[in-house]
Amino acid sequence: MQFRDLHRQYEAMKAEMDEALLKAVSSTAFIMGAPVQELEQQLADYVGVKHCISCANGTDALRLALMAMDIKPGDAVFVPDFTFFASAEVVSMQGATPVFVDVNFDDFNISVADLETKYRHICNHTDLHPAAVIAVDLFGQPADFDKVRPFCQAHSLLLVEDGAQGFGGAIRDRKACSFGDIGTTSFFPAKPLGCYGDGGAVFTDNDDWAALIKSFRIHGKGTDKYDNVRIGLNSRLDTLQAAVLQVKLRHFDDELAAVNHAASMYTSLLSDRVTTPVVGDGRLSSWAQYTIQLPDRDALQARLKSEGIPSMVYYPRTMSSQTAFASLSQSPCPQASALSRTVLSLPMHPYITDSEIEIIASKI
Repeated sequence: MQFRDLHRQYEAMKAEMDEALLKAVSSTAFIMGAPVQELEQQLADYVGVKHCISCANGTDALRLALMAMDIKPGDAVFVPDFTFFASAEVVSMQGATPVFVDVNFDDFNISVADLETKYRHICNHTDLHPAAVIAVDLFGQPADFDKVRPFCQAHSLLLVEDGAQGFGGAIRDRKACSFGDIGTTSFFPAKPLGCYGDGGAVFTDNDDWAALIKSFRIHGKGTDKYDNVRIGLNSRLDTLQAAVLQVKLRHFDDELAAVNHAASMYTSLLSDRVTTPVVGDGRLSSWAQYTIQLPDRDALQARLKSEGIPSMVYYPRTMSSQTAFASLSQSPCPQASALSRTVLSLPMHPYITDSEIEIIASKI
């Protein structure tokens, strides 16, 4: 049994995938070939924004967003305490200060109540300038942007949606990666929409930011290839990865339906034994992970391993407890800390079978 079965996915798309890869190879346009521009338009249309700019990975996507927003030393950027390291890492890479915010127990996403508390603390007790919020769509479910976005607007904060795990999710009829002033995602192979290596993308309706990001991703180039008008990155999506993503995007909505079926089945079988994830009203999750909570997490994980069932802990350390951030003075995030001790993610992918879910649930 696989935690996320990419082999089954490949077998299901093999004929289309092989054809797309061979076509990309035979073109010999390995960097920024035609599939890259085609994919960007397809992704922009899917998300419902004006611009999609692809890049080398999800971390670069976040950094490109902050570069376009001119996040700099002296700025405070609010980041959930329970997320992958990259969400806060890029803030420090810009010389700004990450401020860690607690999360909700039910959906694992940023708590707007604690965001308000941390915002007041920064304003009243530091010399930092509150500049932006990075709201993460953790485990596939969009953050509560019905509350996050009005808070940002009321306090003149820029909003970045980190949709690395959330691509395909939605709130009512609006897609993930469209809720921020800039949205970002990752195409790491295990993500809801993943390629066969690394890849990422940035989404925005802002024409000026889009132009900046297109420049930043190719060494800050200007209109002339050899006139670099700003300091940038080397962060382009390979043509081969774009070809892979084009194939997967054609099947993506069917895969979303499949993982939502799997999640519903897990919940019906497990909700009377452990704490199961909650999807908010009007929200659709893309189920990057199906994550339960229980006090004796480590014992269950060991038992599942002995039965040949893989599981993962996302995340055993909060952001504020990372060694790299040890020098930062931070207020506590008790719910994030509690989650780091109790969460366990179970096998989840579009090709998991009902019988496999029944076996996993019976062991739990």
